[in-house]
Amino acid sequence: MIKVFTTIGNYVLLMQKVFSRPQKGRIFWNQLMTEINSLGLESLGIVAFISAFMGAVVSIQTAYNITSPLIPMSMVGFTVRQSVILEFSPTVISLILAGKVGSRIASEIGTMRVTEQIDALEIMGVNSANYLIFPKIVASILINPVLIVFSMWMGILGGWVAMVATGLVSTNDFVQGIRIDFQGYTIFYAITKTIFFAFIISSVSGFYGYITRGGALEVGQASTKAVVFSSVIIILFNLVLTQLLLT
Repeated sequence: MIKVFTTIGNYVLLMQKVFSRPQKGRIFWNQLMTEINSLGLESLGIVAFISAFMGAVVSIQTAYNITSPLIPMSMVGFTVRQSVILEFSPTVISLILAGKVGSRIASEIGTMRVTEQIDALEIMGVNSANYLIFPKIVASILINPVLIVFSMWMGILGGWVAMVATGLVSTNDFVQGIRIDFQGYTIFYAITKTIFFAFIISSVSGFYGYITRGGALEVGQASTKAVVFSSVIIILFNLVLTQLLLT
């Protein structure tokens, strides 16, 4: 229990160093653009693939479970839309990003730590925590909502393609279901969760990478811890945010 509170305290102290004013604005913006590309744009492929197929799976399962003639087939489109926007895209895709992006951040910073590159930055008077972690946090907060909106679109598109390919639901019924009782607040809810999750992924992964000590083995362990703890915290915050935003 003491170790838990010690870890939380070290995390808070590190975040105080992270959230300070960058020493050179131009360098920060250059790093930010690089991180947006490496942490966000390079994840478009995996996000599109998973979203499209999960949307297809949800639509097929829903269509096959509608056995009553009293239930219109437009409910397939409605179910796909709600599932994708409310839970699948913001939460499941964030968990995928925790594995892909989180491990990358932790291993990158951890390698710099064990090879004494961070020590060299400190000797030169550079705030290494701000220099290395802050651009990653800002980039994740900016680009992850874009990925999630893209995931929503791909999920619904995947559901429509599956229905057209199998002939289970017509395009008119599917589109009608998508438009039934749509509330813009659901998008706000998903984006809000995504921003929290983006901060968790980048900050927790940066923390475990930054405190790495040892060699290559410890870098791998830090990467694993970053993914595991980021995922656990995302699940916990998902429950809290759902309770706060939807009730």
